[in-house]
Formats: sequence, C-alpha cells, structure tokens
Amino acid sequence: MADVEETLKRISSHKGVLGALIVNAQGIPIRSTLSDEETFAHAALITQLVDKARRMVLDLDKDDELTFLRIRSNKHEILVAPDKEYLLICVQAAGSQVDS
Repeated sequence: MADVEETLKRISSHKGVLGALIVNAQGIPIRSTLSDEETFAHAALITQLVDKARRMVLDLDKDDELTFLRIRSNKHEILVAPDKEYLLICVQAAGSQVDS
C-alpha cells in the first residue's frame, strides 16, 4: 500500500490537481486525497458514468474496451483510468483555473 500512497501523493502534487482517489469496482473509495464529502460524491457518480461508458464502447465494438475517460467542464477536468477491479480518478482545475 505504500506504493499506492506514494502514487496518490505524486499525482496530487502536480500543479492544478485538486485531488486523486482510487475506487473499487463497486464504487467504494479505497484511498483519496479529497474531503470525505467530495470523495463519496465523485466515487458514486464517476463509477456510474464509467460503467455506462464501458457498455457504450462494447456496444459500438464488442472487441474493444474503455481504457481512459476524460471529462472537462468550465471549472474542472476529471481524468479516469479504469482497470478491471479499480478506478484511478484525478480531479484537476481546468486550464484557465490553474493560471488564476
């Protein structure tokens, strides 16, 4: 688990990163650098979105799979690296927010 903690710490140290979390396949947070409230909100909603995105990719091509998901809004960018058992989620300020 020391490697996991070190990885989250390294990701969180980048400019503009607001937090990072690891979630299991059921949407339960394993580790997070966000507040509890933000962690549970992101974990629940992003897990649902990733499940839908995975199904969409398979519906379009049964031999394909989701490897990365990037969501950008005016304020934030959410990067998701899905695995079979876990999701790595990084929340960062959108480009113009980093410079402010």
